[in-house]
Amino acid sequence: MEACVILRDKGLLNDTQVDTILQTGVKGNEQIASAVSLGFVEERDALRAVAEAVGVDFVDFRETEVDLSLLDEFPTRLIYRESLFPVAAQNGHITVATSDPFNLYPIDEASAATGKAILPVVATQRDIDTLIKNHLGVGSETIDSLVAAKQTDEVELLEELDIDGSELSEMAQEASVIRLVNEILLEAIESRTSDVHIESQANGISIRYRIDGMLHPQPVPPEINQFQAAIISRLKIMARLNIAEKRLPQDGRIKLKVRGREVDIRVSVIPMIHGEGIVMRILDKGAMVFDLQSLGMEADTYATFSELIRIPHGIVLVCGPTGSGKTTTLYSSLMEIKGPDNKIITTEDPVEYQLDGINQIQVHSRIGLTFSASLRSILRHDPDIVLVGEIRDLETAENAIQASLTGHMVFSTLHTNDSAGAYTRMTDMGVEPFLVASTVEAVMSQRLVRRLCNNCKQPVNLDDIDLPHDFPRDQVDGDIFTSVGCRECRNVGYSGRLGIYELMLTTDEVRDLATQNASSWELKKIAVRNGMNTLRDDGWRKVLAGKTSLDEVLRITKGDQIVPTS
Repeated sequence: MEACVILRDKGLLNDTQVDTILQTGVKGNEQIASAVSLGFVEERDALRAVAEAVGVDFVDFRETEVDLSLLDEFPTRLIYRESLFPVAAQNGHITVATSDPFNLYPIDEASAATGKAILPVVATQRDIDTLIKNHLGVGSETIDSLVAAKQTDEVELLEELDIDGSELSEMAQEASVIRLVNEILLEAIESRTSDVHIESQANGISIRYRIDGMLHPQPVPPEINQFQAAIISRLKIMARLNIAEKRLPQDGRIKLKVRGREVDIRVSVIPMIHGEGIVMRILDKGAMVFDLQSLGMEADTYATFSELIRIPHGIVLVCGPTGSGKTTTLYSSLMEIKGPDNKIITTEDPVEYQLDGINQIQVHSRIGLTFSASLRSILRHDPDIVLVGEIRDLETAENAIQASLTGHMVFSTLHTNDSAGAYTRMTDMGVEPFLVASTVEAVMSQRLVRRLCNNCKQPVNLDDIDLPHDFPRDQVDGDIFTSVGCRECRNVGYSGRLGIYELMLTTDEVRDLATQNASSWELKKIAVRNGMNTLRDDGWRKVLAGKTSLDEVLRITKGDQIVPTS
């Protein structure tokens, strides 16, 4: 019986959808794949229905334990070539998961190879792929020379590569190496990785993914070490770097199209003791949405900040360490206020995302196009709003202040620990305190905390834990949650991140203190007395709302000082 007919009989497809699939001419499991790709049905529901119709059990690996000891005796080639995975063994037979209930030949092949009876069960292809990557390691498929058996054209380079014909270059262009590198990148993109770390150690190569701000080691087979030079050379070729240069740091960029969406990868190569180390920053254009309201600001903070970014002139600074989401906040602000009636120009190093309707300049310090130099030229282009990627020195700070004094709205970033530190930081650069006080309208300090996984977070009894002394216990109105870990979040307990914010307005009191060159501590005391929520305060609000955990706020804000209000 046709798979699509089974799905129709089970009430998952209608006659029109069945006809659409039959017209493609595909058979068997490809009909299920077609129905899923067309959006007619979910893969899990389709396979469950087909499994029931053909008399085979369906397994959901979120609820099923897998006996990993079976991997030692099960043929690796069948795991990769046929997407089989052994699940359990009992009564002399092995239960094996497959995503294709219509193809029994691999089951017979597995029986002949193991000498045992095989009991097939059905699981989704995604579940089986996840098991393979988690328990056999990124790149194992290629290491076992099985790459020719599978078709993978999901990763497409958007730029032509320069191949010099050297032996190292030829080795990096081998099909197995190309597929191995593609698999590493694809896995990273699918797991929402922000940075891929490929490190050369004394005992071989290691791969780590930074997901939601935390590094996660990836299981890799020991055989990958023989591909170390080829992997690094392949990535350097993709980034248009000099593969023969192994003594100096190099920076490059890779432009990819992954399953139809564009991905930018910034590549940094640095020579280490045991070989070159590579860090790749992944900028997934298709996954980024620059929406100020979705960043995690509380309603009162958003309302105030939304008004600030619309004032006609002045400076608004966003502060925080590297990786705290400053660029995302600024981009989201620009996207909210851009329109046909204003002109926005940015100067950045580097331009991370290209924004429609906004003029962006890439800084090139080597040729003299610095932040300060580009800012001087920007003002001749009659902008209404200017974004300076970072205020790093006195010249840039003075130009930003001059821009604001001549009627422009200026956005920029500073590396300070809190909002009050921005005023003293600019003064330390050499800017006159009265100029800082008269031009800086507000400072937003921010951090990123991990968002609790909604599938596994559990409430905690406040009487059973030691609460921080500044936690607002009197404001608890519902459950406080902690992280647990499940299959959906890769047993981490968190999925995604959101911002915590400290918005300091330059009130008259703050302006007076800043003019007198007051310390950041004095500025912060005044701001808190006037109602400012510190980073830690905002973190507690996220805990009270069930969005993050106590441990996460303590981890991120451990350097935040608690300021008395009187």
